[in-house]
Amino acid sequence: MSPASVSSAVQNSAVATADALVRTEGVTKEFAAGASGVLGGGRLTVKAVTKVSLQIVGGETLGLVGESGSGKSTLGRLILRLIEPTSGKVFFEGRDLSTLTRSELRHLRRDMQLVFQDPYASLNPRMRVRAIVGEGLEIHRLARGKEKLDRIAELLRMVGMAPDAMTRYPHEFSGGQRQRIGIARALAVKPRFLVLDEPVSALDVSIQAQIINLLQDLQEQLKLTYLFIAHDLRVVEHISNRVAIMYLGKIVEIASRDEIFANPRHPYTRALLSAIPSVSATARPERIKLPGEVPSPVNPPGGCAFHPRCPYAKDICRSIEPPLETGPGGHAVACHVFPAT
Repeated sequence: MSPASVSSAVQNSAVATADALVRTEGVTKEFAAGASGVLGGGRLTVKAVTKVSLQIVGGETLGLVGESGSGKSTLGRLILRLIEPTSGKVFFEGRDLSTLTRSELRHLRRDMQLVFQDPYASLNPRMRVRAIVGEGLEIHRLARGKEKLDRIAELLRMVGMAPDAMTRYPHEFSGGQRQRIGIARALAVKPRFLVLDEPVSALDVSIQAQIINLLQDLQEQLKLTYLFIAHDLRVVEHISNRVAIMYLGKIVEIASRDEIFANPRHPYTRALLSAIPSVSATARPERIKLPGEVPSPVNPPGGCAFHPRCPYAKDICRSIEPPLETGPGGHAVACHVFPAT
């Protein structure tokens, strides 16, 4: 899909589902968090993700942004069906993943892969690179013997590494090189959709740029679709077509990258953007300092979850949860004070 057609499909994605490669409908995930009360008679529940509905169009990068604990990584794993939702549905090319048999899901996993955040923890230190990158080829029986070694060498070249790296162990490489190995592992089975879970947050800034450029080159070359999870809006601005803002398990705003950065609607989005460092004193927006801490997902506030920290909160915000409504150009926001329309 060309950049122009991606842009067109993205603009219409809020109302049309035909172009959606990945779609969620009201996805919710709750985790048991132990007992409550003096005698432990009740059960505490962590509301990690609550009624999230979004679409990812084939060929685009959707940036998913929020503070730690907002539910971003949980949502990514729900989409990949690495964990099961408490309620709601996930679709890939229109197929409801919850209806797939184990065999069908195993086959589909070739199309959906994950790149982890920590390149130091995500690679088995006891395995050589050829075993790490080739593991998917073995599991899905895609190549063996010389054919498999040739494919591993090709994948290493694709991510900017020499083929002789396959004989070495992860500890012999830098963080950036390890992340390249992790990307090669994800690409081994020729997926079409990647969840990139903060893939550069553990790397130095100079290395971050190299990995982002690599991901963009691979996306163009292999026609990939990305869900790019991050907390750094500078990185998201560089790689994303659209941006979704997540707060306490819910999507509070979603729009094209340019629209989010030029015309943020939700107060939380505005606060995040105001915190981006700028070398220009005149171009730097006034810093919006949010009071307090992110509420506990065990006991989220009623109404709008952001209202205890919002400088614009009104009475309605404290009692009624705002729906995520879509306005002109597909710009959706969940806010009583700054609605989409």
